[in-house]
Amino acid sequence: VQLQAYGGGLVQAGGSLRLSCTASRRTFSNNAVGWFRQAPGKEREFVAAVAYRGGDTVYLDAVKGRFTISRDHAKNTVYLQMNSLKPEDTAVYSCAAARGSAATRNPIYYNYWGQGTQVTVSS
Repeated sequence: VQLQAYGGGLVQAGGSLRLSCTASRRTFSNNAVGWFRQAPGKEREFVAAVAYRGGDTVYLDAVKGRFTISRDHAKNTVYLQMNSLKPEDTAVYSCAAARGSAATRNPIYYNYWGQGTQVTVSS
């Protein structure tokens, strides 16, 4: 079972990036999916999650109104659209599939993790 996150890069403050997370259909079947990030010297931090049915989402307060998580079941892909990026958003972003179908910010409920993609926001 593998998850793959991609779409990171270097962007100026105020810019946008869209991250994508793909997995085998089996990994995403009936699972909520979340995005987490980890900056150098800091603990991993929850960013956003989307329920299996896609209608229910949760966000870190610091990204509300700037980031949007969505999923495309036909493509078996979850997206994280990041707008109005700030230097403090700089981190390695990883996606994870939860054990259940409900969106949750608690990492203990995620049992499949993918390698991250680096997002760097310059000031």
